Amino acid sequence: MATDGADYRRLLHGRQNSHQAPVDGADGFEDDNLAAPQSPPHNIGVRPQRDLGSADWGVFGSMKIVLFKSKLNLLIPCGFLAILIDYTSQNQGWVFPLSLLGIIPLAERLGFATEQLGLFTGRTAGGLLNATFGNATELVISIHALRSGKLRVVQQSLLGSILSNTLLVLGCAFFGGGLACGKTEQAFRKEDAVLNSGLLLMAVMGLVSPAMLYYTHTEVNLGQSALALSRFSSCIMLVAYAAFIYFELSNSRRRDEASEGGGGDQGDDDYEYAYPEISKWEAIAWLAIFTAWISVFSDFLVNAIEGAAKAWKIPIAFISTVLLPIVGNAAEHASAVMFAVKDKLDISLGVAIGSSTQISMFVIPFSVVAGWMMGQPMDLNFHLFETASLLITVLVVAFLLQDGTSNCFKGLMLILCYLIVAASFYVYADPNIDGV
Repeated sequence: MATDGADYRRLLHGRQNSHQAPVDGADGFEDDNLAAPQSPPHNIGVRPQRDLGSADWGVFGSMKIVLFKSKLNLLIPCGFLAILIDYTSQNQGWVFPLSLLGIIPLAERLGFATEQLGLFTGRTAGGLLNATFGNATELVISIHALRSGKLRVVQQSLLGSILSNTLLVLGCAFFGGGLACGKTEQAFRKEDAVLNSGLLLMAVMGLVSPAMLYYTHTEVNLGQSALALSRFSSCIMLVAYAAFIYFELSNSRRRDEASEGGGGDQGDDDYEYAYPEISKWEAIAWLAIFTAWISVFSDFLVNAIEGAAKAWKIPIAFISTVLLPIVGNAAEHASAVMFAVKDKLDISLGVAIGSSTQISMFVIPFSVVAGWMMGQPMDLNFHLFETASLLITVLVVAFLLQDGTSNCFKGLMLILCYLIVAASFYVYADPNIDGV
């Protein structure tokens, strides 16, 4: 689930920092870590005051950590180069890939700033922050595409994010985890996987109904009933997702209380003693900065899709469904595989399946509601080919997750399934391409 994924990423971040060269006061910090199992904290998720003073904060310190710590930031100039090319030559064949490369590090740093802010708010609120900003990149791209009237780009890019997360990312995690850990099978929390699979099936139900009305020509008001049903279903899906978030946060709080009463486990101790690298207000400022720049690059990205499709001679459907999700979520995909290799499969599921749940139950219906407010006829009718691909994908993943175990062969199956889906979109002639 998404909240657990954020918690453990913060946990891992604290582990990595514990091996760095000590700063002022670091000796006392290490001694406290050694004594933690004998005297567990009483407020899980509340930041110890001594941790907050151990970070080297300040404008220049914050810029050094945020801008120079990640090697992916070397790709940021690609976004500015895309803007320059667009204003000078308008070569969309170059503007599109450069914009895409420029968004990758910004999306990764957006996640970093979210995790840093979550360390000040505690486990529960941190999980909610992760749920809010986890797919901010997809949401920003969708809003720009809606404003431009590119409704099919919105639909196909969000569909592609679900397909890549549930098939490619999860498949690579299963496959890589099985090889690296040397285990015949890896185990994960079946309850969480089943709950997320159920939400994915609910999302498919929301997409199937408008498509059936459209293709069976059984609308009461031709061209209007499916749109009205989509808007109603989107509101219901948003309510269901809000209830899901409340349910998950309540369960997380209960688990924290149970861990506190029983002495906690190593994961809780590690999370408790992870410390932020930047201050709270710096994290908020960086969130605003990265979101703004993602919005700027996304505008150029969306406007260059058609030109790139003509320059590269590949379908817009393939660009929207395959290239955008894979490259746009590259950092998130890598983290899911990394956690599986470290035998932390629950976290991988939280990243892959949790992200798919968030897109299907929040981002897609939110796009419908946003289009409604903009006067755009965005609906849940993703058309027959896309809806069938999503339905089969969700069924395959649900069957593979129902026993609570994974292995290399399951991972290979998911990867091969994704290759079939990607190839099918490469040869797919979208009949509604003129409406993009």
